Amino acid sequence: MRILLTAAAALSFFLTSFCTVSAQENQADPYKQRMELYKKVEAITNIPWYYLAGIDQYERNVRQARRDIPKAEGITGIYFKPEEWTGILNPNPSDENPTSIQFFDGIGIDGDGDGKASLKSDEDVLHSFANFLLSYGTDHDNLKIGLWNYYKRDKTVGIIIGKAQVYKHFGRLNLDDHAFPVPLRSNYSYRNTWGDARGWGGRRIHEGTDIFANYGVPVRATSYGIVEMKGWNKYGGWRIGIRDINNNYHYFAHLSGFAKDLKLGQIVEPGMLIGGVGSSGYGPPGTSGKFPPHLHYGIYKDNGYTEWSYDPYPHLKLWERQDRIKARKK
Repeated sequence: MRILLTAAAALSFFLTSFCTVSAQENQADPYKQRMELYKKVEAITNIPWYYLAGIDQYERNVRQARRDIPKAEGITGIYFKPEEWTGILNPNPSDENPTSIQFFDGIGIDGDGDGKASLKSDEDVLHSFANFLLSYGTDHDNLKIGLWNYYKRDKTVGIIIGKAQVYKHFGRLNLDDHAFPVPLRSNYSYRNTWGDARGWGGRRIHEGTDIFANYGVPVRATSYGIVEMKGWNKYGGWRIGIRDINNNYHYFAHLSGFAKDLKLGQIVEPGMLIGGVGSSGYGPPGTSGKFPPHLHYGIYKDNGYTEWSYDPYPHLKLWERQDRIKARKK
């Protein structure tokens, strides 16, 4: 009997420890927590999880980029104004009663079944947004209509749909890796030129970093994302724009050409070949050779209202260092 009790105690200790460790791992892994929540809401609403992920990630990035709305505190990033949540005519801006919120046409609902519609509940917040979309439908076209009616901005809808496609393609949320835009083995050089004065095409600042390399050196995608723009610009020459999952727009200009079969809407990953270093631009399509071959690389951030350039140099140095570490490990 004493042996049986000891074994039972050991089993109990193991199960308790396992559950504790599992809970700690889950708590420490926001990607896992978010995916579990997306899948749970998908099972109830039939809205595919990757659309929910795209919306949530877009909102999280906007909150990080702006100062007029609070930063996200939970595992989700969706933000509702209190009056939007409870209803604009609701005399109680802190109302958590689902019945009175519904009476005043508020968007908040009880998603976790605790009898409250709380802005502090990640499940309530995600269910509320999903419930709004359900009034339009669950197929792609109707979800786009629902998103437009909520945000009233074509660019926002496009960014969210792009994120959803990226998440669907890779089937996971942890897509934060990056790559330096040219191979480390190539002969290249660069320095911080963001913000420098530029005279070509009128007085303006340089919105990027120039990476000088030999003509035709491979140019690679720096992040997971989707090709949002491809073509000719009289200043940038042959250029590509890639939108990543963090609302960043990665701009590659003065290319010698594009990778074979690269097309608009294509999903890319870090290190994927997208083109070659060139000297195109400053003239009609095909103009080249007015300056030494180099890659102009810029990053732009969208905050839900507008988009602006920011200095890519620190990121380039970080990705270069990370690529060197990866190369040494191989």
